Amino acid sequence: MPKIRYKNMDDVRTDHSVQEFRQWRKERRGKKKDLAFRVPSVPPDIEYLQGNRREPTITWIGHSTFLIQYEGLNLLTDPVWANRMGLDRRTLDPGIAIGDMPPVDVILISHSHYDHLHLASIRKLYREGTTLIVPAGLRAKMVRKGFRNAMELGWWEQTAVGGAKITFVPAQHWTRRTPFDTNTSHWGGYVLEPAAEARSAADCDPDPPKRTLYFAGDSGYFPGFREIGSRFKIDAAMIPIGAYEPEWFMATQHVNPEQAVQAFLDVGAKTMIPMHYGTFRLADDTAQEALERMEAERKRLGIAEERIRVPKCGETMRVK
Repeated sequence: MPKIRYKNMDDVRTDHSVQEFRQWRKERRGKKKDLAFRVPSVPPDIEYLQGNRREPTITWIGHSTFLIQYEGLNLLTDPVWANRMGLDRRTLDPGIAIGDMPPVDVILISHSHYDHLHLASIRKLYREGTTLIVPAGLRAKMVRKGFRNAMELGWWEQTAVGGAKITFVPAQHWTRRTPFDTNTSHWGGYVLEPAAEARSAADCDPDPPKRTLYFAGDSGYFPGFREIGSRFKIDAAMIPIGAYEPEWFMATQHVNPEQAVQAFLDVGAKTMIPMHYGTFRLADDTAQEALERMEAERKRLGIAEERIRVPKCGETMRVK
């Protein structure tokens, strides 16, 4: 039986020829980049995170890994504690040591690329009672790896875990872990909302506030951002800003910082939290360049400074 091959909206292709790969490598050899900048870090508030089951928070651990405390759950996005990605060493230590993590209730995987799905990290975090949510086409692989409490979602499909309703939403990307499994599982992001029963129960309890969160995963700029914004009233959006250079090569799969800001406006979120930068050198841009371009675009568009929150690694942000 032939394998299903998943596609992007409008059938946008992200593949490249061997000649294009060679051209990128040639360009990289000719570039001189200042790699001295390091993303600031702060010691995590482990005691608070271990005890909090009430206040909605987002803690950046690095790259696309966030600990999200939401509706009584500890959710983790794209867990990667790896010291290396291919030949490149990690340049930003994880914001929380894996041994200090609070018990994880839900693990959300956006797609199967190695910088978003690190099996060794999941093995250390997965426990009885942990729910693993993956894109369509990936569940069977995760069950074979021993993660039996795994479920998969297609675009716009939903599930409820505890007090949270989780919707898998589109992105423009691709995936591969071996030479033989290109696009045999899907890719996307997640929207978190209070489950209906939790929302009803909270009607008599005005505190804490009910918020909607969006984790974009990995994506090029595409019309799906506007569609996501039309379906949800988003409070905080975690959006990638890095791994965009050279743009002629990366544009279909990774937004640049200006496109990331536009995606933030498209989804209509109150607050943007940047991610996917400063941890692994996956492309030719630097964390400093990504942050500076994002800030310049914020100023150019007249977006209030407090609407784009740039966390330090290990910092816990309360969702307002």
